This record gives sequence, C-alpha cells and structure tokens, in this order.
Amino acid sequence: MTAPRPPRLDAAAEEVAAAAAAAVDWTALAESARGCLACAELAATRTNVVVGDVPLVGRPLVALVGEAPGATEDQTGRPFVGRSGALLDELLAAAGLDRRQAAVLNVVKCRPPGNRTPRSAEVTRCSGWLRRQFELLDPPAVVALGLSAAKWFLGPRTELARAREAGPHPWEGRDLYVTYHPSAAIRFGPNGAPRAALAADLRRVADLVGAGERP
Repeated sequence: MTAPRPPRLDAAAEEVAAAAAAAVDWTALAESARGCLACAELAATRTNVVVGDVPLVGRPLVALVGEAPGATEDQTGRPFVGRSGALLDELLAAAGLDRRQAAVLNVVKCRPPGNRTPRSAEVTRCSGWLRRQFELLDPPAVVALGLSAAKWFLGPRTELARAREAGPHPWEGRDLYVTYHPSAAIRFGPNGAPRAALAADLRRVADLVGAGERP
C-alpha cells in the first residue's frame, strides 16, 4: 500500500514539494526546511523548525514518525525530547534499539500553537519534506506513532487499533507498523494498555530489523 496522495492545495504546497525534491542530501534538506514559510501561522509562532534526528552515518534501521513537535521540541529544535521523548527513549532501550540507529521524524515540522492537532492543510503543505526524507534515508521499516501519523500513511479513515492489529502494512517497499504515541502511554499511566502495546510493538520492530545484531 502506498500513502494516499495529498489533494492539490495551493502554491505553497507545490513550492515545498519542489524545494524538498531539489535537496540532494540531508544537510541541504534541513537547511531548506528551516526557512519554510508555507504555513503562515506556524512560521509566525514557532521557535525552530524541527527537521528530525538521523544517524550520524549509515542507513537508519527504522524511522519513527510522530505528529508534530511539542513545546520542548520547538525550543530545542529536536524531535521527541520532552516527556514523550523520555518515555520513547526508555522503551527503545528496553527493546534493544539504540535511538542513534533510528530516524526520528514528525509529519509536521513546526509546533502548532497550543499543541493543537495539525490542520489538514498544514499536513498537506508539510508532506513534501517527509516524503523527501524517506527518499534520502530509505529506512527498511517505519513506525507510525499515534493516529495522526498513521493517517498520513494509510489515509484519513484509519483507526489506530485496527491498523495496529493488521500490521505490518506494506508501504512503498518497506514495512509500516502502527502503534500508540508515547503521549498516550503517559496519559493512561505505566500500567495502561497503550504503554504495554507500545513497548511490545517496539520490541517486535527491534527484533525484525535486527537491532541487536549491530554495534
């Protein structure tokens, strides 16, 4: 299954797609993305464009994709470094997957004001960056963290629980896994079902990508 193509929206979306396609490597893409003005409200209220974290060398074992940056991410310019990020790091380590072996990305690269859910127009405009990131990084597996990320890959009618149970999904030549966002695991507590599911899913992905076989 391939990701649904976003609808034709406006010139801003097309400009983002063109700028992303022109980036010859990660450094060029990051520099271009940091100057993005496609979404006026997000550009006016952000502190940093959170392009993503990638391994220093080599192909990532997996790409972890969330919804959008939060307040801490906006301040630091890095994804998943707040409370959700701390839990994600903990569960990755428990699964035997070093975060440094993964690409950590978001569907939308700028923090929506008040941590609101990104609007569909914002997702569409930002999609060019994420698509080009996949082309440059070519991860063999992808984990969609939460419903918003899952919908980006599988379409707007996606239901998280069903998509998780049905996975992995074939997506553009790689395996796509759908699981809960770390924020849901925090919200339901350490003994809640989302945390247990997220931990189990990360262990499964780590085993399948052979994380324990690499230094």
